[in-house]
Amino acid sequence: MSSLTSAAVPAIGSDDHVRGGGPEVIAYLDLGCPHCAAGWARIHPLPLRLVFRHFPIPSKHPRASALHAASEAVAAQGGEDAVWAFVDSIYRDQGRIDDPHLWERVRRQGLDLERFERDRRSDAVARRVRRDFEAGIRAGVTGTPALFVDGRPAGEDDLRSLAL
Repeated sequence: MSSLTSAAVPAIGSDDHVRGGGPEVIAYLDLGCPHCAAGWARIHPLPLRLVFRHFPIPSKHPRASALHAASEAVAAQGGEDAVWAFVDSIYRDQGRIDDPHLWERVRRQGLDLERFERDRRSDAVARRVRRDFEAGIRAGVTGTPALFVDGRPAGEDDLRSLAL
């Protein structure tokens, strides 16, 4: 887990990606990060209200920005179920994150590839990803994964205790 310096986490908004029920957890994640993928495997099955926020770190994970833009393009076309399926697939298979594999994921989800390509390169998608990233910076996020429970920094052990 990353170290966090403050707890000024923005409230959940109408365009946040949210799934599940139970205690609320906001997760700032980098889709190219192997530590996030390992943490995801442990926390995503827990009975939590999980909020996914973008925190790409392209200096460490060169495909991060492309993956985050792709996830928003999937969300724009397929909605919440599609974005969560996409995120799950990225974290399950970190070895297949180049464009041809992203296109295959999009096709498997029944989405329009041409629209996906337009959307992921759009200014609106770039603004959406940047907004999450900047909010994470203001909340004290310095690396990923960064988790918050009730606006306070949390680790995986905190999440497991909530889920019991």
